[in-house]
Amino acid sequence: MPNGEQLKALLQSHADGDEARFLSIAMQMAAHEAKLGHGKLAQELRDLIDKVKTIRRAGDNQPIPLVKPRGELSDILSATYPKLRLADMVLAPDIAASLHRLIKEHSYVQKIRSHGLAPRKKLLLIGPPGTGKTLTASVIAGELGLPLFVVRLDSLMTKYMGETAAKLRLIFNSINDVRGVYLFDEFDSIGAHRGLTNDVGEIRRVLNSFLQLIEQDDSNSLLIAATNHPTLLDHALFRRFDDVIEYRLPGETEIVSVLKSKLAGFTVSKPQRL
Repeated sequence: MPNGEQLKALLQSHADGDEARFLSIAMQMAAHEAKLGHGKLAQELRDLIDKVKTIRRAGDNQPIPLVKPRGELSDILSATYPKLRLADMVLAPDIAASLHRLIKEHSYVQKIRSHGLAPRKKLLLIGPPGTGKTLTASVIAGELGLPLFVVRLDSLMTKYMGETAAKLRLIFNSINDVRGVYLFDEFDSIGAHRGLTNDVGEIRRVLNSFLQLIEQDDSNSLLIAATNHPTLLDHALFRRFDDVIEYRLPGETEIVSVLKSKLAGFTVSKPQRL
């Protein structure tokens, strides 16, 4: 049987999304079983590892959903496993470059951490509706093979004093425990400026809690906030994010690219002469 350290390392690599290390530890466990004379078990482990590698080479990067929101979290977070890729989006060059860099950093997150550095992991996406902010979260999750957790703001926000802040802490506990992409859509509903005339004490407390929690977060998860109304956000929020990416309405070049990609599968037949 595998020893305790191997089991801990196996679970940690899964939580970190480090598939290469996960498979390496699994191979070590297979070798250990072979040394103990458990040839059949060792071969079964090797066969399973080979099967996983074959699936990955075939392009199916959907992670096994070992962890889904449970208990109170199941009402606050919805989990999906997107298959979208960056190539599915038509983006301005500067936005595409920022996302490529982010995805590359998180593909080597353990190597970056080993040098005492940290990848960009907190994104604020701003811009008009329909420009791809929400889709970006799905694409990043799909590229990295991570689950996408969308925060349900209707369940997060409550009328009871202190309850919303308590639910926020549950979300950040999940961010720390389960590596994934966490999306706060319509972020201005909890990040509104504390000086607004219609501000109430509870909303101010929620924002203060969010500022403290995001400052303390040192996980390998990605936190993405998206809003159509950046001018409503409290100024203290902007410096808590590693990158602020501004989405714009598509120009002529982007519109042509979208039309070409959408119409590529259609064939036009010549009209028959009467």
